[in-house]
Amino acid sequence: MSDAFDAEKKAASAWFRSLRDEIVAAFEGLEDSQDADGPVGRFEVTETTRSSDDGADAGGGLMSVMRGGRVFEKVGVNVSTVYGQLGDAAQTAMAARGVPGMAEDPRFWASGISLVAHMQNPHAPAVHMNTRMFWTPHAWWFGGGSDLNPCIEYAEDTAHFHATQKAHLDPHGESHYPKLKKWADEYFYIPHRNRARGVGGIFMDDYCTGDWSADFALTQDIGKAFLPAYVPLVEKRRNTPWTEADKDTQLVHRGLYAEYNLVYDRGTKFGLTTGHDANAVLMSLPPLAKWV
Repeated sequence: MSDAFDAEKKAASAWFRSLRDEIVAAFEGLEDSQDADGPVGRFEVTETTRSSDDGADAGGGLMSVMRGGRVFEKVGVNVSTVYGQLGDAAQTAMAARGVPGMAEDPRFWASGISLVAHMQNPHAPAVHMNTRMFWTPHAWWFGGGSDLNPCIEYAEDTAHFHATQKAHLDPHGESHYPKLKKWADEYFYIPHRNRARGVGGIFMDDYCTGDWSADFALTQDIGKAFLPAYVPLVEKRRNTPWTEADKDTQLVHRGLYAEYNLVYDRGTKFGLTTGHDANAVLMSLPPLAKWV
């Protein structure tokens, strides 16, 4: 594989940025439509940069974080495009996953969007979404998905979230949804707690059929499924009356979420080991959490 993939890289990076813009607008729209005291939430946007060991440019992105909104207690929507050479530990990890040629040519390029939302109302579910493309001189692949993390579960919300994702995946083949659902159930499981971190969703990694256009279209539809799967749940639950006991349940659940992201999440580990902005990488952590 050669650098002739430049057009594909550009298309993927532009798509992740356009999805970011659409989600930011939709979330600020939820803030605008919320009848509540306090200021309307807005995203604070910060450019992130990354440098190689010799100080050369190695990419960056946008960190967009809203804190203390009427609907969202904290939500981040980050995009990045980074590149350079993988360090020894990352090369070893990639080689262990079956990526060829890392020792001979450790260059990489990666672009993606990552989102985590923590809500004011405990009845409104937290959520995670990301999609990404990764390239090396000898391989390329896509990854990502979205999963719902309610602290107070509603069966109809879970059903809507999954049904919307299935509807977006089925045009690519009806085998995709059950496979990616199973993948999410396995990936977002917390072994030391013997439980899942939420009610699941869809997830894939190292996804490459050899047909870049088809794989990119699948990845785009994973991203397109997010807002129709999630926004109706927020609209339904954001005004549900809640108690201090509900809030306590939310804070304990956030502790579970933080444990997963710090101990198991592959994206968190990659971002920190490749020198990306730590604040952007750790954007996923909740503003408040509790352990009992």
